[in-house]
Amino acid sequence: MTNVLLLRSPSQETPDPYEESFKNLGYKPSFVPVLETVFTNFEVFKRTVVLGSKTQDFTGVIITSARACEAWGHVMKDLMQVPLDNAANWSFIPFYVVGEATAKALAAVSEFCGPGPCTPNDIRGGSQTGTSERLAQFILNDLPEREGNKLLYLTGDKNRDTLPKILAERCVALESLQVYETRSSSTFVKNLESVFKSTPAESGHWWIVFFAPSAAEFATPLLRQYFDLPTLEPPKGVSTTIVNLAAIGPTTFAFLGDNLKLRVAVCSPKPTPEALAAAVKAFETRD
Repeated sequence: MTNVLLLRSPSQETPDPYEESFKNLGYKPSFVPVLETVFTNFEVFKRTVVLGSKTQDFTGVIITSARACEAWGHVMKDLMQVPLDNAANWSFIPFYVVGEATAKALAAVSEFCGPGPCTPNDIRGGSQTGTSERLAQFILNDLPEREGNKLLYLTGDKNRDTLPKILAERCVALESLQVYETRSSSTFVKNLESVFKSTPAESGHWWIVFFAPSAAEFATPLLRQYFDLPTLEPPKGVSTTIVNLAAIGPTTFAFLGDNLKLRVAVCSPKPTPEALAAAVKAFETRD
């Protein structure tokens, strides 16, 4: 059975959709988290939420990662015992999200926290906006008027400037607030070794799936201790372990090739578990 090494944490959903998608196609998936997330600027973020969208002239919120969704949920949990009136009114403005996974993460936060003035009710984008470029264009098409809008943009410490640049060129104002930062996992090597110990020695075929440039940059040197990773240069020898690489989307795909000089076999056409698993299967069964 072919092994699939997913360089991410399993989701809180049971079963995890990536695990289920690969198992359904006959693969053996394993998770090894690469990054740890720490919330930042919590008090500033909480004050922003309490003040409300109308008071601060926000006409929408932009969220481009599940981690930013978790940060919003973290604030909502902290405010559950705080009496808020409709002045907060976040539930009446659109939340623009990139990709289906982010949309699901924000919907889960809304469902867990229940009705209230801070609950994101109007979630837009999702499966139609799998990249920052697509989300920016979606927002431009969705806004009734471009001038006079100000959007709250929740970021991490490694966001690209693609989306802000596109919106700024079209006179859409953004106010960015960093709500989390990522750092390398202190248990990555230990978890990777655990996966190897639980894998039969005769298992010689692996897929390694990358989900973010920052994770790829940290993990690649450590992965080289266990795998002969395929590079853009012709191989110097024959490896007993067959390794193919996959990327969740075009940004990660480009980083792996341009920056790390790795040869990536598959770039998922959509950032979803089903599309990723299907693309891997299609690569293996191609003529």
